[in-house]
Amino acid sequence: MTSTTKPRPGSTVDAAEVERFSALADEWWDPRGKMAVLHRFNPVRLGFIKEAACRHFERDGKRLDALEGLRILDIVCGAGILSEPLARLGATVVGADPAEPNIAAARLHAAAAGVTVDYRATTAEALADAGERFDIVLAMEVVEHVADLSLFVKRCAEMVKPGGLMIAATLNRTLKSFALAIVGAEYVLRWLPRGTHRWDKFVTPNELEAALERHGLTVSDETGVIYDLLADRWQLSTDMDVNYMVVAER
Repeated sequence: MTSTTKPRPGSTVDAAEVERFSALADEWWDPRGKMAVLHRFNPVRLGFIKEAACRHFERDGKRLDALEGLRILDIVCGAGILSEPLARLGATVVGADPAEPNIAAARLHAAAAGVTVDYRATTAEALADAGERFDIVLAMEVVEHVADLSLFVKRCAEMVKPGGLMIAATLNRTLKSFALAIVGAEYVLRWLPRGTHRWDKFVTPNELEAALERHGLTVSDETGVIYDLLADRWQLSTDMDVNYMVVAER
């Protein structure tokens, strides 16, 4: 489904993307449904975030409450697949998404699971304008969906406290990513609904790093993420040709 709606000036929201993911609100928590690949990817990104946070804030990663006392923003959180486990690790989590159906699904699941997450149907720019500040701002699988990459990074960076982190996960714009992330994942293996991604909106590591540094952050770590067919799982890798994650510090 496409939309001709143009983003409002100063907005990072792509209305067509919000509409697409709103339609999936009832699917988010089904590990065998349309979001199955995200459920399988979740342990890798959660482990990466936890390790980066513990290293930076000098926490004991073996503790069950390793993230206690840290205020984390999960921007464009969907229905909270990542927000909930972060809260279970002790973090104070704000999960924000412009799609109200996603936030409704997130609230219902958190209540049933007995997990406390501050879910809000809002945008990065609204939170930044309100003066919200966080120890960690997460932009996981979102920068390839926003209307304006530089503006989105700018507004997210504004919310990172001095000494804080921004962590992002996205897709590189390469021929390999077109073959695997779009043709393979959406059309051949059908891991994702067709139209989930647009290759021209994928972001190279150089583009993301330039945007982060332009807005006052310094990249301190980066890693690729690959799917190991033999092991049947996602894992960290030096290969950043398709999926990758970065850590930036203020």
